[in-house]
Amino acid sequence: MTGPNNLRKYQVSKAIRLESVSKDEQIEQVVELASIIWTEHYTPIIGSAQVAYMLKNIQSFDAIKNELENPSVRYFLIVYKEETIGYIGIKLDKSQLFLSKIYILSSARGLGAGKKTLDLIKEIALSEKLGQIYLTVNKHNTGTIAAYQKLGFEIIEELCADIGEGFVMDDYKMRLPLQNAGCA
Repeated sequence: MTGPNNLRKYQVSKAIRLESVSKDEQIEQVVELASIIWTEHYTPIIGSAQVAYMLKNIQSFDAIKNELENPSVRYFLIVYKEETIGYIGIKLDKSQLFLSKIYILSSARGLGAGKKTLDLIKEIALSEKLGQIYLTVNKHNTGTIAAYQKLGFEIIEELCADIGEGFVMDDYKMRLPLQNAGCA
């Protein structure tokens, strides 16, 4: 697997780049972005109580800091013309890349950052000789599901996970097979 120093900064396009999250200030940026994006996007889908619970337990400073202790987990800030507009989280597994998080501020949507960021994620997976990218998405997040399908992802499984305090993640698992991954 590629070491952390090889995944520091990627240029997605002239205007968009990814910066590896490693410092506390960067983790704070992720937490701030999560609060804005999740509150706006997920409240209509899963309700404000579950959003608050997930922000506290999954997207808090301590939760992210703990995740980053795992050498196969990476977070990146998405930067557009020197302005941070979103973030991603990935986990490199033996044969696949798990796209755990990809979130972009609503004010920055339409710039092509999502598609260009996904192109870079594909590049990372291929450089690691991983055969596919997979992710999970809420079953009621229909616009996002359609966007992933347009990019070549397919729904392969339904998942329902109890995350505590009566909340569940009711998701689809989606997969994007990669060509020329060199997997046995």
